[in-house]
Amino acid sequence: MERPPLVISVQSQVVHGHVGNSAALFPMQAAGLEVAAIPTVIFSNTPDYPTLRGAPVPPDLFADLLLGAEERGLPQRATYLMSGYIGSVEVAQLVAEFVARCKQANPALIYICDPVMGDHAPGLYVPEEIAGVMRNGLLPLADIATPNSFELGHLTDRPIATLEDLRQAAAELRLAPKARLIATGCELEDTPRGDLETVILGPDEMTRHATRHIPVALPGTGDLFAGLVVAALGRGRSMPEAVELAQALTSRALDHARCLEAREVVLFEPEFRRALLEM
Repeated sequence: MERPPLVISVQSQVVHGHVGNSAALFPMQAAGLEVAAIPTVIFSNTPDYPTLRGAPVPPDLFADLLLGAEERGLPQRATYLMSGYIGSVEVAQLVAEFVARCKQANPALIYICDPVMGDHAPGLYVPEEIAGVMRNGLLPLADIATPNSFELGHLTDRPIATLEDLRQAAAELRLAPKARLIATGCELEDTPRGDLETVILGPDEMTRHATRHIPVALPGTGDLFAGLVVAALGRGRSMPEAVELAQALTSRALDHARCLEAREVVLFEPEFRRALLEM
């Protein structure tokens, strides 16, 4: 019997709520993928609550977890490696070194970099040093990058208002050859009113994918979207199909959270779960 695609997912973990691996892990597993989750931080909740417990994973412990993953041969087995929120410069550097080793061990490995750094409302919420490792250490290794429009603008020091801005920003990111940029949350000059767009830019093509703008900003939205894209790719969907599916299911989760007046993305809406199982 053939095993499903394996994803190594290096992201944050929280006890309460759904961000990082706590958002991405469930949809990937529900869609039938095998996932090895490596935490970069372990927190009680997201920082927007009055209290926050836990801490970034210490670099020596994090390095030990990476070593254990390599001793089990996970990089050689994996189809995808993805990274998200990173809580310290030391861990960010370790992630970059790990990605480079994994790609050397398995040249067919597809690395997805979600440079989780900030958004338009809160601004940058990681130290600039971590953003620098994202820019100079991780993104040049990426086969797929999924920044939101704020992150893309910060990484390239340019406003993102037109398709030409997106093309210029994609060129300045110095992604791996043949890499694809998935720019999320774009509100361009010609974006239909009331919509947001995800724009896919590859070496030879560009596609635009509009979705209804749901007026809520919840932690974990981007993490869920990236996890859904990987889930759909792992089940054989094309990149445009994966983005469309991820948009639809992320919107469903956001809409359900809004109805419940939840402070985080929720993942238990029946049709959302059914769509994952049918993927």
